[in-house]
Amino acid sequence: MARPVTEETVRPAEIREGEGRRALITGLRGFTGAYLARELAAAGYRVFGTAMPGDEAGADGLPADVFPADIFPVNLLDRAAVAGMVEQVQPDVVAHLAGIAFVAHANAEQIYRVNVAGTRNLLEALAASPRKPSSVLLASSANIYGNAQGGLLDENVAPMPANDYAVSKLAMEYMARLWMDKLPITIVRPFNYTGVGQSENFLLPKIVAHFRKGARRIELGNLAIARDFSDVRMVVNCYRRLLAAAPGGEAFNVCSGRSHSLESVLDMMNEIAGYRIEVQVNPAFVRANDVLTLAGNNAKLAGVIGPIQPIPLFDTLRWMAGP
Repeated sequence: MARPVTEETVRPAEIREGEGRRALITGLRGFTGAYLARELAAAGYRVFGTAMPGDEAGADGLPADVFPADIFPVNLLDRAAVAGMVEQVQPDVVAHLAGIAFVAHANAEQIYRVNVAGTRNLLEALAASPRKPSSVLLASSANIYGNAQGGLLDENVAPMPANDYAVSKLAMEYMARLWMDKLPITIVRPFNYTGVGQSENFLLPKIVAHFRKGARRIELGNLAIARDFSDVRMVVNCYRRLLAAAPGGEAFNVCSGRSHSLESVLDMMNEIAGYRIEVQVNPAFVRANDVLTLAGNNAKLAGVIGPIQPIPLFDTLRWMAGP
């Protein structure tokens, strides 16, 4: 069984790779942002972050050495505010996680504005800074592959986006290429991942929450889907290592390399919870443009950052289910 990636499994010399360096995480208050903050702080970085105005107060869920004063209330659509924040932080490395992350988000215009124009404002500010970062990581999505066929998808597969979210992420990638001669940009295409703290809008947290409450029945959408589910702790470990490697100008799948059907996920939760839940398909949850199977090849990523140690999905679900 693969050993979970933790601070204890990383060599001490790597843990302090960020000593004396500044890391900026946009979307610090998001699900992934809090985990990446802990990963980077443990590696010695001083972590700064952005949050939507009104969400910046306090440091709940963040490491103790991420100070509230280092969290900037910034809407990425506010070009001047983004420029001012970058001028103050002057980051050495940047992880751009902020954006609309929910595929079924109702406001298509907002998806495009935030994911494309918001990202452009950030890149413009970073390129204009007198102190250029050594590494900029942009979070795209494996959703850009859509319903592409052919087993495990690698980065050479032609994009076939099947929804507005995926189109916005692909557009963001193309826009970012306009800045690659000015900034050391790395694009990541994470496949599905999950963990404690993810919103119940997402499939696995919804399923786990039903079992935690002892619900006897659950309404789901398309039961035919299969996904490459990773643990958020593995994902942010890969992000940290990519920020350090700074390959620049490349896109990388971040994934486990194995898909799990929705039925197998339910079987795992039945075992963890000790009872079998009744599943009812709700047609309202079935989208006509659902991506049926999405699983990735992580060989290119491993070639740059070294071996990847996926955490077994059963262990992730058990962690999410709690005691």
